[in-house]
Amino acid sequence: MMFKKNKIIRYIFLLTVLIGLGFLVFNESGFIKYLKLKNEVKELRNEVSEKELENKSREAEIDSLDKKNPAKIERTAREKYGMMKKGEKIIKVDEK
Repeated sequence: MMFKKNKIIRYIFLLTVLIGLGFLVFNESGFIKYLKLKNEVKELRNEVSEKELENKSREAEIDSLDKKNPAKIERTAREKYGMMKKGEKIIKVDEK
């Protein structure tokens, strides 16, 4: 009888431990959620790094335009922003 009681207690303890581990892994703030958030943080850090490089590139472009180089300003305005002088017409060519 004593052996049977110890066996039941062990099974209850094991079941409790398994339920606790399951809860720690699968609940809303469990280990799986932690791994997903850790991956998301990594992706966001990569995106921030890319944006910082892009910002540095744009700052360099702004610095080159600030040097009062009218030809560079005009070329940038035409190529990037489709601007034109009075009386000019823009002809667009579709490449297929």
